[in-house]
Formats: sequence, structure tokens, C-alpha cells
Amino acid sequence: MSEILVGTCSWTDRALLAGGWYPPGLRDSAGRLRHYSGRFPVVEVDSTYYALPQIRNSHVWAERTPDGFRFDVKAFSMLTGHRTRQAALPPDLRGRPAGPELVDEVWQRFRDALEPLRAAGRLGTLLFQFPPWFTPGSRARDALAECARRTAGWPVAVEFRHPDWWSESRRPGTAALLSDLGLAAVAVDTAQGLPHSMPPVTPVTAPRHAVVRFHGRNEAWGTGSKEDKFRHTYTEAELAQWLPRIRHLAERSEEVHVLFNNCCADASVRAAETMSRLLARRDDAPHQLGPRRLR
Repeated sequence: MSEILVGTCSWTDRALLAGGWYPPGLRDSAGRLRHYSGRFPVVEVDSTYYALPQIRNSHVWAERTPDGFRFDVKAFSMLTGHRTRQAALPPDLRGRPAGPELVDEVWQRFRDALEPLRAAGRLGTLLFQFPPWFTPGSRARDALAECARRTAGWPVAVEFRHPDWWSESRRPGTAALLSDLGLAAVAVDTAQGLPHSMPPVTPVTAPRHAVVRFHGRNEAWGTGSKEDKFRHTYTEAELAQWLPRIRHLAERSEEVHVLFNNCCADASVRAAETMSRLLARRDDAPHQLGPRRLR
């Protein structure tokens, strides 16, 4: 069975910092990352969605984390078709006309900034989370093919936000498309029964890795504020529902990342701790599982 790495979608979220999980008095970013990486083997960087990553940060993150630690990095908004504010661009790119040249430059800077992480063996996957209006069709297929071309040789995972991608009728075609492009499908846990609910499917479309993201089960998902959408405390029973699915992924891919995005107070880290414990205590496990890295 492959490695199962459990963590959260941020280690610097303001709600987490105020939630009491970090030791009192631990206020510096270096200390927080060392504290986090001593307890979990993977984390997602979401700040790179709002602004292009910095080369310096990649060097610092690699230096402050142990061997084997992974950073999953969320793609910049412009690269996934989201509206991007001029203020989110580097100063020298602001005011440039939108077009292929600007996109090319943004892609280049995105890859260059993350190269130190990849060189240090710390890069887990590049997460491309497409917006709800990114629906199945020829334009979307072309965009996915372009994404695969520009990230050739990099580990990439794709999360859709429109449920049609994983409807029963389209599911085989979506899985085949991602597989042909070498892109890993992201499985998600969200509230069910809503018009925009994503089904909890777990296709494996890339042998190298698979990703599961837990967004919480608040019924405000897709409509409320950020605090409303992600406000959920997972119960042990809710997490246990995912154990066979995660093990299924682990049987078919080399590495599975399980990430919690229910970022209210310390709910994400507590859910990650519980999931790690549930995976580790598997009664029929062929061998003993460690507390941080599960094999």
C-alpha cells in the first residue's frame, strides 16, 4: 500500500492561529511551520492562489521542514480562469494588457518560483482548482490540455467545482480525459443534496498520486461567506465513511494526500489528527502504521 499523508489546507490561516492549536507564545512563522511539520507530513499552500509565489519562500519552506515533508501548492487564480485583480500581480506586470504574453509570463514566474521546492523534494502537487463555471466541453478540454502541456513533468491534481464533471454519465469520460493528460483527479467531501454538490467519487487518474480534500459539510457551501462555507466540525463517524475510499486510492496510486479545508478555529487540524488516528488503527493492517506517515 502507498503512503497516505494527512494534513490541512493551511498552516497560517488566521482562524487556526487564533484557535489555540499552536503553543502559547509561538508567534513567528518559522516556529509555526516547524511545529506543524513535526505533526503532519503535508500541507497545502493556498496563498499562491491570491498572489504569485516567491522564490525566497520556496527556499525558506524547504529549509524549515524535514525530509519527506510535502507542500501541495494551489495554482494562481489567472491560471485557472478565475478573475484576477491587478493588485494580485507583481508590480511590473500591473497594467499590462491581458493576453497570451501576460499569461506566458505568469506561467513562467509560477514555475520558476516553485522550482526550489521541487528540487528539494518538497513539492507534493500543483493543485488546479477550476471555478464552478468551468463546465465540460471542448473549451474546457482545451484548457486542461494546455495546463498539462505547461506543467509537463510536474505533479498536477485537478479539482472541479461543477458537478457535471463527475455525473454518472460523464464520469468515465472525465476520468479518461484526466488519465490521458496525466492529471490526478481530486476527490472532495462537501455537503450533499445541494444543486452544486460535488459527488464523493474517488477515481484514480494518475498512478503517481491522488488527492482528497475535505471542505466540510455546511449547507452554505457554494453560497455563503468563507466562514459559512467551511464551518464544520467533522465527527469520527463522518471521517470513518472515507476510510475504505482512501484505502482504495492507496492501493492504486503511489502517494495519497488527505487535506482538510474546514478552516474555522482548529477544526481542520483536529479532523486531520482524527483521520490519522483512524487510518493508523486499522485492525487488519498488514503492519504497524506510524503516527505521521502512513504506509
